[in-house]
Amino acid sequence: MPRQSTARTDMLRSAALLFREKGVEATSVADVIEHAHAPRGSIYHHFPGGRPQLVEEATRGAGDVMGSMISAGLASRGPERTMASIVGSFRDQLVATDHAAGCPVGAAAVEGPNTPGARDAAGAAFTSWEKIIAASLCERGVARDDAERAATLALSAIEGALLMCKAQRSTRPLDVVEEWLVGMMADLLGTASR
Repeated sequence: MPRQSTARTDMLRSAALLFREKGVEATSVADVIEHAHAPRGSIYHHFPGGRPQLVEEATRGAGDVMGSMISAGLASRGPERTMASIVGSFRDQLVATDHAAGCPVGAAAVEGPNTPGARDAAGAAFTSWEKIIAASLCERGVARDDAERAATLALSAIEGALLMCKAQRSTRPLDVVEEWLVGMMADLLGTASR
């Protein structure tokens, strides 16, 4: 039996998609309801805490989805190809949205002062992603300190490149980051295998 989508799930998904293109502060509850094709009164039924609860849960959900994708990629394709895949996916989204789409988790981190729960969820997501990447590198023989630094650098470079791409209306920053990250991962793994 196919899984039925709920209004709540649709609203969370819509919120994350809108955050990555418009930002958290520029996305209204009405925008989310319209994008999700949800009944008007359903927002407070599903999110009694209102907009702050919706923003926090959408950020946490987007972080969980990305964490699962990173983990699955690392397990099946390894660090080099996973970094290239992440960058490639963001590049495709940027091009498809005329350089509007970024990372919904990054949007919550940047606009966090007005939604501290979302900012905290973004921080937890970034920490989780760092741990997933570092653990994968350690499993492949990279020293713990090097693995942790590489994970932080990788995520910082990708998130920073996304901001630059949006501002410059170019994918060049992501192109540079992809080349650098793949090389960095290859160097780390080459050193680990000696």
